[in-house]
Amino acid sequence: MEKASVFIDGGYLNRILNNFGDSGQLDYLIFSDLISDIVKVKRLRTYYYHCLPLIKSNNKEDEKRYSKMQLFITSLKRLPRFEVKLGKLQFIGGKFRQKMIDVLLSLDLVNISFDKQIEQAIIIAGDADFIPAIKKAKDCGVIVHLFYHPSSVHNELLDEVDELHIISEDLIKSCIKN
Repeated sequence: MEKASVFIDGGYLNRILNNFGDSGQLDYLIFSDLISDIVKVKRLRTYYYHCLPLIKSNNKEDEKRYSKMQLFITSLKRLPRFEVKLGKLQFIGGKFRQKMIDVLLSLDLVNISFDKQIEQAIIIAGDADFIPAIKKAKDCGVIVHLFYHPSSVHNELLDEVDELHIISEDLIKSCIKN
């Protein structure tokens, strides 16, 4: 069975989960293994990319959100064959923006593909910034799968990957912690 790595843009996946309402907490290990089974590959590792929230001085709500996210990140790191990579969150133009996530994911995808550690890559993202890394992975012989939600994906990304898989409500429900 071919090996694959799963690359999750955490901010993107959170937006998708919000589309399905608050139906419980996603079990990331079950999710990673299930999408690997759908693609019919053995999961080498899951890479999860996100940012810790900013804390405004003496803001208890921000401190609570930060602490909750730290606990979540710690729990992911303890899952088998999971790696967490953190970017930075910045307040730009009145909105919070993730920084370095696209670069971290792209570097990992290219390096792992170039080193021939995987034959297939599973990406959960919607941003066109990943296209150069996807092209490089494909140049290395890697088959690239995109798991996405139709409400939030760049058309150029859909055109560049090898295989498309929609993240449905049923898929998410089958990965909710009881």
